[in-house]
Amino acid sequence: MCRPMESDAVMGECRMIIAGGGTGGHLFPGIAVAEELLKRNPKNAVLFIGTERGLENRILRELGYELRLLDVEGVKGRGIMKAAQAVLKIPKSMMASLKIIRDFRPDIVMGVGGYVSGPSVITAHFMGIKTVVAEQNVIPGVTNRILGRFVDKIFITFSDTEKWISGKKAFMSGNPIRAGFMAENGASKEDNGRFNILVFGGSQGARAINRACMDALDHLGTMKDQLKFVHQTGKDDCEEVSRGYRTRGFDAVVLPFIMDMPAAYRSADLLICRAGATSIAELTACGKASVLIPFPYAIHDHQTKNAEVLVRAGAAEMIPETELSGPVLAHMIEDFKDNPDVIWAMEKKSFALGNKRAAADIVDECLRMIKK
Repeated sequence: MCRPMESDAVMGECRMIIAGGGTGGHLFPGIAVAEELLKRNPKNAVLFIGTERGLENRILRELGYELRLLDVEGVKGRGIMKAAQAVLKIPKSMMASLKIIRDFRPDIVMGVGGYVSGPSVITAHFMGIKTVVAEQNVIPGVTNRILGRFVDKIFITFSDTEKWISGKKAFMSGNPIRAGFMAENGASKEDNGRFNILVFGGSQGARAINRACMDALDHLGTMKDQLKFVHQTGKDDCEEVSRGYRTRGFDAVVLPFIMDMPAAYRSADLLICRAGATSIAELTACGKASVLIPFPYAIHDHQTKNAEVLVRAGAAEMIPETELSGPVLAHMIEDFKDNPDVIWAMEKKSFALGNKRAAADIVDECLRMIKK
């Protein structure tokens, strides 16, 4: 093992690398930690490591963060040939990670999920640098299960995750969310005289939700003047969904990706969305009522487990994708629109489930680790 590099941490400053991404569920918790670290001290520094194909390459620089790219691919579920090609890229990606780490000289390296976090975190570990990972779901993904054997600390969202990792390394932090989602920071709902609905299927969109929403419009014609939709479709369905709202005469803002998602949350009376761990953390921090449609092919069906937590608490309704249809969704929208007291009760229960200290707790623990 290499001797740890000397750092500025002893001077009260921290340099952190955050590796991971691909989807918003992995990337946005990393952004939340970066926000918190930079808020503590403007002399702190954060560098992200991601891939050219991931969501991080589209938005991080726009948010003002430095990003370095690795040529790395996932192995699981890709077939023999593609998996072999991915394996052959690992040594090169570790060498690239070595150069990035030497250039940036971090005090700590954090993996936030996704296969891109693997080479950077492993390389940092063998360089003698403090390493941590953040796990958003109950059951860790493949990359975090491997990294869990090497890192110094594993930040978890659910206590059940300790079944899958070393209890000595586990730190119950919750899932970090960006500052803009904090309810007390936001404005009230949009006062446009309409029932405002935010629809999204994660950062990549969800075709099943997009199509069900279009079908639902055919059953909501008498309410079209009472509804407004903001709909994140993903890049593939944007034109079709936009045309669907327009031809049916509904007021809608349709975008492939919403950059200012906190503002979209704040303006909404109701969210219709998947049940990824990051979405759950964000909507409970905002205290929003929601209709959750879990992605049925998630590993270990973790999105259904996420949704069930909110449903049991009375903070959300759930529609399994096998039961999703235009009439079912339209009926639920109409029922919520006609019962504002139900919305209000769900919002209070949702807000009670929110964890706003996750990013702060993670940064506190990282700084303690560095000072040791």
